[in-house]
Amino acid sequence: MPLRPITVLGESAADAFPGDSTPDGGLALRVLPGGGPANTAVALARLGTPTRFLGRISTDPFGQLFRARLAASGVDLTGCVNTAEPSTLAVATLDEQAQATWTFYAEGTADWQWTTDELTATRTTETACLHTGSLALIRDPGGQRIEQHLAWVREHATVSIDPNVRPLLVPPADYRERLDQWCALADILRLSEEDLAILLPGASPADACHRWHEAGARLVVVTLGERGAYASLDGHPVTVPAPPTSVVDTVGAGDSFTAGLLHRLNQLDLLGSRLDSLTQNAVADACRFAVRVAALTCSVVGANPPSAESLR
Repeated sequence: MPLRPITVLGESAADAFPGDSTPDGGLALRVLPGGGPANTAVALARLGTPTRFLGRISTDPFGQLFRARLAASGVDLTGCVNTAEPSTLAVATLDEQAQATWTFYAEGTADWQWTTDELTATRTTETACLHTGSLALIRDPGGQRIEQHLAWVREHATVSIDPNVRPLLVPPADYRERLDQWCALADILRLSEEDLAILLPGASPADACHRWHEAGARLVVVTLGERGAYASLDGHPVTVPAPPTSVVDTVGAGDSFTAGLLHRLNQLDLLGSRLDSLTQNAVADACRFAVRVAALTCSVVGANPPSAESLR
């Protein structure tokens, strides 16, 4: 049976990695196309899910880079908006464990300026799931309009949200203020252990899942890095380990996990509604697949998720 389409709504960003000093005293930057939602769209398409990306993409050189990467991965870009506003730039610093921290140059950039008319024009009842989150969902004016759009989307499709908390750019209190509302709109909430520590300091994954179940999310998944993932379906827990991996960097790992999770649920024909047929066994199956996708992403430089062929 052909897989149903999945839509991803959110930002692209230029991921810059500092290199050596240049002979004239400058600093070399290696720039790769990134952005959490764009990474997820690329990963989904490479895995074989028909994927539509909804983004506001600049006509500047970075925007051309984003479009080329998405198109080369097989992502449908017909719902994207061309804009003269600049692209978002994110500069990475890698620690000794290859974990990235980011400095963002994001004021007045294209990704956060969604209008109601632009979002209305993207509406379709043909998608099984809409995934969104990250900075596009938290930064206004576009964020509040995306929330309104999700209220319409959930009448026709499963809704997945990844908060992808960026405390250096958005105060954590802003996420806490809006997270319960996102849970009321979402069927699936995926976040990292680092996100959890910022949003609910001191809370265990089980306690956090209970809190977010009460707010409305049926499936909550917390990724635990090299320890795998913890998931909870209506309070019923699932834990899966991560495969051994030679980590080059962790850029895009969470986005790839989300793509793997949604792709596998799509293969199992479990998307398109309020997850009414989802079971613990299916959650475990999808999470095991997702940690494999994330592990392969960690084994290469940047957000470069694997194809279905490489997984085989």
